[in-house]
Amino acid sequence: MAFTKKVECHFIIYYDLMKIKYFIILVLIFFLGINAELALAQKNSPNILFIYMDDLGWTDVASGSKFYETPNIDKLASEGIRFTQAYSCGPNCAPSRGSLMTGLYTPRHGIYTVGTAERGDSSLRKLIPVKNNTVLASSFVTIAEELKNAGYSTGLIGKWQLGEKKHQTDPKSQGFDFVIGGAGGTSSYFYPYAMKKDKQPFEGIDSGKEGEYLTDRLTDEAIKFINSNKEKPFFLYLSYFAVHTPIQAKDSLIAKYKAKQGAEYHNNPTYAAMLESADQGVGRLLENLKKLNLEKNTLVIFYSDNGGYGGATYQYPLKGSKGMLYEGGIRVPLFVRWPGKIKSGSQSEIPVIGIDFYSTLLDVANINKPLTTSKLDGQSFAPILFNKPYKTRDAIYWHFPAYLEGFSADKRNKDPFRSRPVSAVRSGDYKLLEFYEDKRIELYNIKEDIGETNNLAQKNPQKAQELYEKLDNWRKQVKAPIPASANPWYVNHE
Repeated sequence: MAFTKKVECHFIIYYDLMKIKYFIILVLIFFLGINAELALAQKNSPNILFIYMDDLGWTDVASGSKFYETPNIDKLASEGIRFTQAYSCGPNCAPSRGSLMTGLYTPRHGIYTVGTAERGDSSLRKLIPVKNNTVLASSFVTIAEELKNAGYSTGLIGKWQLGEKKHQTDPKSQGFDFVIGGAGGTSSYFYPYAMKKDKQPFEGIDSGKEGEYLTDRLTDEAIKFINSNKEKPFFLYLSYFAVHTPIQAKDSLIAKYKAKQGAEYHNNPTYAAMLESADQGVGRLLENLKKLNLEKNTLVIFYSDNGGYGGATYQYPLKGSKGMLYEGGIRVPLFVRWPGKIKSGSQSEIPVIGIDFYSTLLDVANINKPLTTSKLDGQSFAPILFNKPYKTRDAIYWHFPAYLEGFSADKRNKDPFRSRPVSAVRSGDYKLLEFYEDKRIELYNIKEDIGETNNLAQKNPQKAQELYEKLDNWRKQVKAPIPASANPWYVNHE
């Protein structure tokens, strides 16, 4: 009996050891399989350099100006595809960045503007605007988190404006391994740099030379990041502060433009000098990719968060500027280059918008099983990049239930507000805006009237009704809050 028990005991131990052995083998196979799949995905995935400009207008680059000089950006545009009808998701910084990171329209994340929605003189606001979120909730899965999970090295250099460490909404909490800057703005473009809000140094910049220029420093840091991550796929989100206010530039470049004849719509020498510094940075980055033999495996995207600042530049023939849902406030430059993959010198007139980048980068990086469980609002424009069939969407939308005060430096806008609560829809060649204060409807044929000078709402009521219904259905779908309560502090000055 004792012998039998001993044999049984040895058999049980042997059986348990075999189970453990097979379990270990299965675990190894599982993880080796994942690693093999990840390695294959990385091999087929390009580096991504996303150059995000701040407040750069549609006509400021790519031969759109006779005054500004941007040879490197223009060259980038000529070496890839230029989107002539690219849009931002909002009329200013924060909403555009929130939608870029999430692939979702602004009502989904609730970031409609920078700071409070109650901007400007209270006595002139007819409505109480909706509550505005100032941070991107940590529950959203950003495109940086998607790429990091797929094996990319992820870096943010420059502006973030979507949250802070104390809320776990800073860049490192939202998918970026490496961060330089990470602020919402700067009070100076010369060292020592400082965040606008609390005047503290930028993350990762605790030293510098007197007179050092911020755009140059960010370019230096970007080149260091690329050099350190050249052996595996990287996603570098280079979010320049330029050409956002304060309008500051290097004296040598300002002098160059002061000696130059200004154009009718572009004639600010400091802004021109500021833009040239950014252009020089783009040139250095592209040259570095070439030096490292990374050109052919790097997708380069050049884009702006909203239209040009009305106090320094003008987007003629477009109407309006930053802060408006007219074309001058939301139509922006977009150039994409990938040598050998994207035909150089190509152009697309198909409208694309900031929410489309999430889906596009998932496609480009071959990420078939994304982390996000949200249904993305954007549509991948990868087929356009590679000259493949593309199904044009029915419409794109904007929702701005807030107020933005006017620029004191912009004498063209007579309204004390750049924008009052408004929503807009673009469908085909037509664009409709609804202003909530007076329920005014404006309808334009963008193809025939790019300057939005001829309101067709009364002349073409059928088209106006068609677009209004699309806008109304979309607002219900995304649960867009609409300001409706009268402002008790409003004073009628009419």
